[in-house]
Amino acid sequence: MSDMMYWYDHDLSGWGYAWMSIGMVAFWGLLIAAFVLVIRMVTRSDGAPSTDDRLRSAEDLLAERFARGEIDAEEYASRLDTLRTHGGAVPRK
Repeated sequence: MSDMMYWYDHDLSGWGYAWMSIGMVAFWGLLIAAFVLVIRMVTRSDGAPSTDDRLRSAEDLLAERFARGEIDAEEYASRLDTLRTHGGAVPRK
């Protein structure tokens, strides 16, 4: 009778340990992914960029093209003047 007292037959087999390990990795992976998504959602700005931000980025893009040699100094000055005069809206020809 004393042998039966310690025998519960609830031991995990090799597959039990494998599924338990996979489940634990999946649980922690989902928990970390949810945490990252919440942090990204909280820190993201939903507002549209202001006119100044759009103008600045257009000027930066133009300066980068000039620095790479895609446009010459005359074209750079002309386009920069157009950006600053018309607030980023290029007049149609």
